[in-house]
Amino acid sequence: MLSPVPEEPLLLAELKPGRPHQFDWKSSCETWSVAFSPDGSWFAWSQGHCIVKLIPWPLEEQFIPKGFEAKSRSSKNDTKGRGSPKEKTLDCGQIVWGLAFSPWPSPPSRKLWARHHPPGPDASCLILATGLNDGQIKIWEVQTGLLLLNLSGHQDVVRDLSFTPSGSLILVSASRDKTLRIWDLNKHGKQIQVLSGHLQWVYCCSISPDCSMLCSAAGEKSVFLWSMRSYTLIRKLEGHQSSVVSCDFSPDSALLVTASYDTNVIMWDPYTGERLRSLHHAQLEPPMDDSDVHISSLRSVCFSPEGLYLATVADDRLLRIWALELKTPIAFAPMTNGLCCTFFPHGGVIATGTRDGHVQFWTAPRVLSSLKHLCRKALRSFLTTYQVLALPIPKKMKEFLTYRTL
Repeated sequence: MLSPVPEEPLLLAELKPGRPHQFDWKSSCETWSVAFSPDGSWFAWSQGHCIVKLIPWPLEEQFIPKGFEAKSRSSKNDTKGRGSPKEKTLDCGQIVWGLAFSPWPSPPSRKLWARHHPPGPDASCLILATGLNDGQIKIWEVQTGLLLLNLSGHQDVVRDLSFTPSGSLILVSASRDKTLRIWDLNKHGKQIQVLSGHLQWVYCCSISPDCSMLCSAAGEKSVFLWSMRSYTLIRKLEGHQSSVVSCDFSPDSALLVTASYDTNVIMWDPYTGERLRSLHHAQLEPPMDDSDVHISSLRSVCFSPEGLYLATVADDRLLRIWALELKTPIAFAPMTNGLCCTFFPHGGVIATGTRDGHVQFWTAPRVLSSLKHLCRKALRSFLTTYQVLALPIPKKMKEFLTYRTL
């Protein structure tokens, strides 16, 4: 169930990069991407100037909200006999645009590990992929900070990255060269497919949690849905009035959200292509001049881990939190020059990145999901919309299971 009166997000902590003397501080300092590892044990931050920081989670105790618990880090890392995890700095040599962690644990990653380590028990490793300004993708082992692979193929900036949640080590990359590429890290990073069709830079890619679909958003008014089984185009989703720049699937794969410079988030049924809801980002204050620029242009959208909330970052200097069944935000937080956002995998925290190279951590609604929602989430994790509609159950139940009651 949702909290009746959600509290405004509170700023828990802010991380700022140290000033690198060899670079012009004003150039290339943006935090284009932030990411938590799926188990919540690490946080990665592209802090600008070609540097990625890997930070063990949780942060120092004074920054953690009351009642917040970061699960799973100690048992997996301590059993490896390498001591407590330590913060690492990855020098990627190029501006870093995209970040993605592999699922943990990832037994298939032993092939990568074996190339750099002697044989040993439990040689699985957590992997971080970094998408760079020159079109390269560098693959790192998180625990040691070792560079494992360098993937070449893209002809321009690699803007976004996404691993299949199944742990198969299939990586999807989205680039300004207008293509998406599929890589198999179990085969030493072999490129297995190139997806073409976009006419503009590809900003974002997202793989559905059931690993059946891939969504890609480019500087176009439509988004593409691809099959992750055949790597063919399923459909285009059309409804935005300007460039779509961000997309994300719900945890049960039943919903897809897309964010655009047109100041709207659209919620879709990815199986049918039906538009379910539009969330408009209205300006809280009148513009200071007559500029045609949309100060509410969206930069990023993401689902909360239980699937009941959305977070959005827009150019009007606000972080918004939305409840799934409401058409207006339930909470706001002021932030300057926001570029990206993501939820902590176990809830309670949102991380945002800014143009200044900073990362901010905010409190997020903590919710006890209703039994109805838990049942819906469980069923939709393996049933498509068409399969639900074919069930011999009452119409109202079908509407609930397909999110038509929003």
